Amino acid sequence: MVAKASQHSSRAALPALVSGPHTRRLGTVAVIATFGGLLFGYDTGVINGALDSMEESLGLTPATEGIMVSAILVGAAVGAFFIGRISDAFGRKPTINTLAILFFFAALACVLAPSWEFLTGARFLLGIAVGGASVTVPVFLAELAPTEQRGGLVSRNELMIVSGQLAAFTINAVIGSVWGEHDDVWRYMLSVAVLPAIALFIGMFRVPESPRWLIAKGRDDDALAVLKQIRSDDRAVAEMAEVRELADDEKEAKRARLADLVAEPWLRRILLVGVGLAVAQQLTGINSIMYYGTQVLQDSGFSQSGALIANVGAGVIAVVAMLVALRIINRVGRRTMLLLGFAGITVFHLLIGLSSTLIPEGLGRAVVVLIFVICFVGTMQGTIGPLVWLMLSEIFPLKLRGIGMGVTALVLWSTNFAVSLLFPILVAGIGISTTFFIFAVLNAGSFVFAATRVPETNGRSLEQLEADFSTGAVPTVANSAG
Repeated sequence: MVAKASQHSSRAALPALVSGPHTRRLGTVAVIATFGGLLFGYDTGVINGALDSMEESLGLTPATEGIMVSAILVGAAVGAFFIGRISDAFGRKPTINTLAILFFFAALACVLAPSWEFLTGARFLLGIAVGGASVTVPVFLAELAPTEQRGGLVSRNELMIVSGQLAAFTINAVIGSVWGEHDDVWRYMLSVAVLPAIALFIGMFRVPESPRWLIAKGRDDDALAVLKQIRSDDRAVAEMAEVRELADDEKEAKRARLADLVAEPWLRRILLVGVGLAVAQQLTGINSIMYYGTQVLQDSGFSQSGALIANVGAGVIAVVAMLVALRIINRVGRRTMLLLGFAGITVFHLLIGLSSTLIPEGLGRAVVVLIFVICFVGTMQGTIGPLVWLMLSEIFPLKLRGIGMGVTALVLWSTNFAVSLLFPILVAGIGISTTFFIFAVLNAGSFVFAATRVPETNGRSLEQLEADFSTGAVPTVANSAG
């Protein structure tokens, strides 16, 4: 409590933020760094419109298709687990630059792949870059951002991820319309990913190192020089004390072990909530649309080119919903948004399944399914998508936040892998309708889990949450006084 009180007092003493050249400098740094998020979104979303061409060119079956698509997620789990430690040792900036190189060569290997096995290996390597970016870029942004702007600046990375997916859907639609008859059109779609990788690599030479990392390495003068690039001089000097406190907190957190996370019953309950949220986010089936949306729309009645174009609608709605979520996420209770999200997703999964079953084949059914798919994507990206990551960062005590986030991120990526691997196999075996009915049942279960197990974290301190969990209570109402 003493450490926390001193931290709050040092923050209260900071000079107010003022605009100037340093503000533009920070904005430029954020744009460059979030190209990692753009690559994340593009490389995971581009497969969506490329699968039809791949099936013919590489002789894919539903099983090999699932393996090839989900290979990037296995790599992402590996990258998310190990790259954070590498960035702690060598710095955020050189780590992101190395990831840019890996993005480039892995994307190039995907373009030149002679077989589905080679492509699967290349996508695994691409996944390592995706997972590394997913943990390194948000940390880098958080360590550069002023305290007052940290949430908004870090959230730009989430926005860039869905923007990258939208870019992939749009470019796929354009390339598919122009060169759709070409046997290897999927290679053209994948090749675009090398461009933002080059931009990230070149741009990072203009970006400073994280001041918190520099202080952790005993390089205080370098850290102050970086802060003076992105703050006013008086603010930079005053903020050095805060950055030292944050660096000390981080050192203490790195000493935490998995055994510490399950040492007491209330900690085990928090871990259960975190793991449950991670699994529930992926069981929404969002990535069945992000990765296989074009095929879902074709099965519903669209032509190949029509499905490519219609799929762009899902990408647009994802970006718009994310923008809305970022504006309201601190004004509405976390549990309220979660419950509305799971309820809405359950309804739209049922409507997609019923439409595919009851409406006769043709353009009418295709349009109705598209509407419900767009509603599903908007509901997911406007509630559960950004909210789960935020709540995972809030529920764990500070000293255990690193290990807690690591465990839950691994669970999230693993669940993503399982859903992505099984989706095409399920669709081939039991059809679109039954598959979405299964999603509806799973999300109804997630609604019950959120209603009975997930605490309200908005407006509550870690001490309040700890007290409630330690007594077995689940705080379901935000305390505005907290």
